[in-house]
Amino acid sequence: MARDPRYDILFQPMRIGPVTAKNRFYQVPHCNGGGYRDPSAAAAMRGIKSEGGWGVIFTEQCELHHTSEITPFIELRLWDDADIPMLAKMADAMHEHGALAGIQLAYSGVNGPNLYTKEVPRAPTALPIRTFTNDPVQARAMDKQDIRDLRRWHRNAFRRAKQAGFDLVCLYGAHGFGIIQHFFSTATNQRTDEYGGSLENRSRLMRELVAEARDAVGDSCGITLRLSLDEMVGELGFSNAEVRDMIEMHGDLPDLWDLAHGAWEDCSGPSRFKEEGAQQSLVAGIKQLTSKPVVGVGRFTSPDVMVKQIKSGNLDFIGCARPSIADPYLPKKVEEGRIEDIRECIGCNICITGDMTMSISRCTQNPTFMEEWRKGWHPERIAPRGASESVLVVGAGPAGLEAALALGRRGYRVALAEAGTELGGRVARECRLPGLSAWGRVRDYRAYQLGKLANVETYFDSRLTADDILGFGFEHVAVATGAEWRRDGVARAHVVPMPIAAAMPIFTPDDLMDGRVPDGRVAIFDDDHYYMGGVLAELLAARGAKVTLVTPAAYVSDWTRNTLEQGAIHRRLAGMGVEIVLNRAVAAVGADHVETACVYTGEGRDLAADAVVLVTARVGRDTLMRDLAARRAEWADAGIKSVRLIGDAEAPGPIAWSTYAGHRYARELDAPDIGDALPFRREVATLSAN
Repeated sequence: MARDPRYDILFQPMRIGPVTAKNRFYQVPHCNGGGYRDPSAAAAMRGIKSEGGWGVIFTEQCELHHTSEITPFIELRLWDDADIPMLAKMADAMHEHGALAGIQLAYSGVNGPNLYTKEVPRAPTALPIRTFTNDPVQARAMDKQDIRDLRRWHRNAFRRAKQAGFDLVCLYGAHGFGIIQHFFSTATNQRTDEYGGSLENRSRLMRELVAEARDAVGDSCGITLRLSLDEMVGELGFSNAEVRDMIEMHGDLPDLWDLAHGAWEDCSGPSRFKEEGAQQSLVAGIKQLTSKPVVGVGRFTSPDVMVKQIKSGNLDFIGCARPSIADPYLPKKVEEGRIEDIRECIGCNICITGDMTMSISRCTQNPTFMEEWRKGWHPERIAPRGASESVLVVGAGPAGLEAALALGRRGYRVALAEAGTELGGRVARECRLPGLSAWGRVRDYRAYQLGKLANVETYFDSRLTADDILGFGFEHVAVATGAEWRRDGVARAHVVPMPIAAAMPIFTPDDLMDGRVPDGRVAIFDDDHYYMGGVLAELLAARGAKVTLVTPAAYVSDWTRNTLEQGAIHRRLAGMGVEIVLNRAVAAVGADHVETACVYTGEGRDLAADAVVLVTARVGRDTLMRDLAARRAEWADAGIKSVRLIGDAEAPGPIAWSTYAGHRYARELDAPDIGDALPFRREVATLSAN
């Protein structure tokens, strides 16, 4: 198919200083949970984006000197020449299909606790380190020699970046993570010398570092500045008005301005709290203050919105992080007129949890993310089917849909049997809850793609039994029957059922999603700690219930700190009048109250309630699997070679775990048995000779 002319503007070549990007698709720096530990995996991931048509591709944050590092988080490092080969491999992968290769250099200053190097942190002003984990470490104030050292360290890093083959060097001063921002902001810069006070003085370090970059890379690399649009920290912060004044004062300083909102949670908030293009008001008009190109972000997934950003004069480049993860082939699909084939980012932020938990990242929509090198998985290509011909997939939730789609693309004859009347399973139900509508894209993308496969048939109202399956004649059976929420309170606080009075109405998330919604005084016990407890509290409060959310954790929706939405959840619930009770577990449920206990002291306290919602553990629906396993002796006569339990039915988890499970099942079907071997590649550090 030909490209729609409406999108031609997105494919115009654009100059960034001495280099030219082939189009306006700009993959801004983003984490991946790999960094220095998994460099080949990170390089291959970026290489796939080059293949997918991105004009500019950046690394994640790359620490430029050992005196400022952010352990335990795993980012790239460019501390000395020994790091160059690793980064050169990444630059080569970016170049392979014509993208410009960019590196984001970071000196973390007041954000770097130096837990690994044990160096004393340095910052514009002596202050406690500002990290996610509130490390009990302080930075000392930089003196003039420190600043001269900092300039030299940057110059060395610029030289190494050029030697590694990068076309663009980005100085990081956004999200509170970079030394330039720390000098800009009066919240972190309280100096009285020529580096403090006036905006011109606070901008001095930025000017000096750009000068060092020009001197080090000459006319071979473009120099970009990544800055926060507004620190969002009150009167002392670097405000949007000051950002505009600073850019107007230094309009031609870098080769490109890369603009991102506030702290990371402000910039990369999930779809539940941030719409596509949410930063438009903060970036509007800035392009008129400079002759240099501007890139901005906003979880852009729609080519029409992208075009509007360009034609309205807001942006020159479309910056994408999460959308480039969900579909690294996004530019190519636009170019080839295949808009409907784009795997749209759902804004769940599960990708960010990889960085926050120091583990290889996942993507709900793209199960091949970070598995390109480790497992050889390509997001758009898959091996043809093996020796078998037919597969029955039972259950059309996220695991079943992904399995059926990948199996269909491999060429198997696939039957997808769904007990209900719609596709999506848990996704179809959860996307109707407050703020989660974008999650329906998990279902919608797969449903559309399945519709194009003649070798995949879908059957609704098909609640199958073991007798049915043994009579069908399929060679392989994937049981993806999902899970249901427990109503006995079993999770972390209670590993056996809690005492529950028969007179108290008990509800689970499944009940609420089925339309059975309590009213009056409702106590929610959240021992799940992800999004569900907070979402249901919001649902009930909006319907007029008097809601109290009780959790054993120190934070409401504790695990959402990893998805950058915990603060937003607390603010929303508090604003809706939800009473939030932290550090207490529900010990027992009475006829008209719940008994709570402090998780530290055991001190009891009763809470009056008309109904209780238990958001605790889930249990996999594995009855069908157990029935089939009990009749294993009959499989061969029925022509069955294998039966596998996958997704939530095997072990409940986030949706990304289910799509990964479905994809893995499809990839590995008919593959040779590898025994006890690792199912992925990894890089192992070599021992020093000394």
